[in-house]
Amino acid sequence: MDDDRPDVLLTGLLFYDLVLTGLGKPPTPGEEIWTGGMGCGPGGIANLAVAASRFGLRTSLATVFGDDFYGEYCRDILCDQENVDLSLSRIADHWPTPVTVSLAQGDDRALVTHGSEPPYSQDALMGDPPEARTALVHLEAEPREWIAKAAANGTHIYADVGWDPTQRWSRDLLDQLALCHAFLPNEAEAMAYTRTDSARAALGTLAELVPVAVVTRGGAGALAVDQDTGEYAEVPALAVDVLDATGAGDVFGASFVAASLGGWPLEERLRFAVLAAGLSVGHHGGAPAAPGWYGVDRWWRELTDPDLRRAYDFLADRLPADPGPPVRYAPVTPPAPRTLVGPRASGRRH
Repeated sequence: MDDDRPDVLLTGLLFYDLVLTGLGKPPTPGEEIWTGGMGCGPGGIANLAVAASRFGLRTSLATVFGDDFYGEYCRDILCDQENVDLSLSRIADHWPTPVTVSLAQGDDRALVTHGSEPPYSQDALMGDPPEARTALVHLEAEPREWIAKAAANGTHIYADVGWDPTQRWSRDLLDQLALCHAFLPNEAEAMAYTRTDSARAALGTLAELVPVAVVTRGGAGALAVDQDTGEYAEVPALAVDVLDATGAGDVFGASFVAASLGGWPLEERLRFAVLAAGLSVGHHGGAPAAPGWYGVDRWWRELTDPDLRRAYDFLADRLPADPGPPVRYAPVTPPAPRTLVGPRASGRRH
């Protein structure tokens, strides 16, 4: 395409993520648990940036890095390894990069985070946002000015939303969908904001507010409506062993955008996003777990299940001739799991 605009425009809070997996049970006071594995990498908004870039999308990220080890590490990974454009980002003096420890157990995880509000807001980072083909945004109760500016300059806004800790689920937030091309909440969020009792009912309500409505359902798959084309699709999730679900929703969103920019039919877009998210949970989470074209191509080449071959036969025509080099997953250390209770033995670290 003769189009030098960014494919994806992003802004948000970045974290340094340390992911611990293989916990048999949550830790309790006085107890030390040795996990089955560990990985680290940039997280938060970086999850979306890496997932999009690994599908070959020109990805522009506006975020704040602290002037510490964690910020420098994340900048190096995003810029040098993942080819993410950081020209809109800033380094903040004397501000610590937020750090999150993710404790993955089963198909979910608990997060412990240290951090503070960044010295630059999203609106300050974006200013008058550059024209882009799409922007992936996270809607909040207080509307961001830059989103309206981006929509006005022709950028297609793909939005999601997070859990409301107040559990008020104010419908005022849905007013922001007037600026959006697509909305991709999960099932619980969709039902809460629309005051409905099923994913299908929530989808029906959302379809009246935004051209493309998607509701993700975790292990039950996803369903969507595209009012522009008149399509409806519902697809199951893949049967996968979950190592860490951190960032799976971000991989889904970035993959759906990649397929949408390719002009794929709705069912193919949805299957592709479900596949990419499913592949991501088999690796330590966050940004490094995103499969990219390489991961999807490898899965397709090794696939022997005849039903899945039929369901995903569109990949034969969609996969690039050169899927690129292997992606770099998070470093993994596999100590044998064990649990210590009470005071640590003499000579052990404190």
